[in-house]
Amino acid sequence: MPSARSKAKPKANFKLAFEAIGVPWQIEIFEPVAKPTKLEATIRARIEDFDVAYSRFRPDSMVSRIAQRAGEYELPADASELFNTYRQLYDVSQGAVTPLIGQVMIDAGYDANYSLKSRPLTKPPAWDDVISYQNPNLVVREPVWLDLGAAGKGYLVDLVGEVIETAGYRGYVIDASGDMRLRHTPQTIGLEHPDDPRLIIGQVELSNGSLCGSATNRRRWGQYHHIIDPHSLRSVQGMKACWIYADSTIMADGLATAIFFTPVARLQTIFQFEYAYVLDDNTCIHSDDFPGMFFE
Repeated sequence: MPSARSKAKPKANFKLAFEAIGVPWQIEIFEPVAKPTKLEATIRARIEDFDVAYSRFRPDSMVSRIAQRAGEYELPADASELFNTYRQLYDVSQGAVTPLIGQVMIDAGYDANYSLKSRPLTKPPAWDDVISYQNPNLVVREPVWLDLGAAGKGYLVDLVGEVIETAGYRGYVIDASGDMRLRHTPQTIGLEHPDDPRLIIGQVELSNGSLCGSATNRRRWGQYHHIIDPHSLRSVQGMKACWIYADSTIMADGLATAIFFTPVARLQTIFQFEYAYVLDDNTCIHSDDFPGMFFE
């Protein structure tokens, strides 16, 4: 969901552009890279490991196995932060941000084949009725389609950032289709117009942290867009687009979904972040310390 776009930046020593988990990625490192081929291979391998665990779009993933059979599953070492973050978001949003939304998305038409053909929707089960997680084990009481898209892409961006930092590099930018992680690199980032992706309506100045955007003009089909309320079984209305700035990309990504369902004041009782959003009537609202501005 490229509702944040890199607008200006210094010259990169290392550039990598590719498609993964269904979206385009761009990675730039702003210092000499000794073994670029090895680093690229490590990045791609890390993404593949994540995808084969958590994707609901590939039949060989663990998520696909969970959809076929109840039981106990040993999750990867990276699962703890992902599931703990989801549990926090689930509780604060009163179940609106849920990893159990997978069957709803499939029935709405956002399935592995991208059929975009909907059928009647059924509310997802409650978390404690179906799954329990105690690192590293996930107990599934009945087959269920998990969908970790609300925070999963952001978390993967963080994991790729860890790969880069482990290799010894400090200054870089990762942009996974609007989910951005920056370290020690000044950037001017354009905020995409929610009605016309050719335009920007503001800009953000960043050098560290993560910025994630979400907009209802992306992944829209029939009566739905990709942000569906599991309680009403309708795509949410009232907000066109939002941007969240936080220390980690998993948090910025997850909150960029949660803010569509949950009052900001309630989210701020648990999470530290800055925000900006555009309502359906084009009113623009942002927190006092959001690191950017809207144009007049």
